[in-house]
Amino acid sequence: MSDGMRIEHIGDAVLMLGDCMDVMREMPDKAFELAIVDPPYGIGINHNMGRRAGIRPSEYTPAVWDASIPPPAYFRELMRVSDNQIIWGGNYFPLPPTPCWVLWDKGFSPDVTFAQFEMAWTSFLSSAKKFDHTSADPINRIHPTQKVVALYKWLLSRYAKPGDKILDTHGGSGSSVVACLDMGYPITWIEKDEDYYNAALKRIEIAYQQPRLFDEPRILPQLQDLPL
Repeated sequence: MSDGMRIEHIGDAVLMLGDCMDVMREMPDKAFELAIVDPPYGIGINHNMGRRAGIRPSEYTPAVWDASIPPPAYFRELMRVSDNQIIWGGNYFPLPPTPCWVLWDKGFSPDVTFAQFEMAWTSFLSSAKKFDHTSADPINRIHPTQKVVALYKWLLSRYAKPGDKILDTHGGSGSSVVACLDMGYPITWIEKDEDYYNAALKRIEIAYQQPRLFDEPRILPQLQDLPL
């Protein structure tokens, strides 16, 4: 891997700090059964929300990451290393037609000035589907385009098979990892912003050490002295 790459392992999750293009170039063809990704949309969403400096949105500091969409090479590499793809913000990207769009209805009033729902392009040939669930809590949000864990669990339950390896190239808040660990899917997760990476890593560690039904509590060594 490239110099400066940081890699952490939590359960069956491989968490990489680095540029996804550098990482994917070294991956073999079809290394993953499913990629679920949320690349920059190129709409300047970072103008009023950025990397987390504290807990409340008023404490965010700017993080310029949404000025442009990924280059064509990103989508070529993504489709080379994965069998199937679910790409959030697909309506902003030059992707081929698909019958299987996924909509996330956030439950907002029709009067809001921002989008009531988000769209994901998929490589599947089934019919379009919609997931209804309120958006992430803005007070505890790590990333401006943060997705709820329930959304990833819904996607995994419908588009992944047991044992499938999952790829997330733009890790953000780590919701995909929390969902995969809870449902037993191995995941490789990549994030290039160190502040987002560290915040997501802490969130994933805390989620992973929580006891599951019929499971023994899984406490990471570095968390043993933290209050639960």
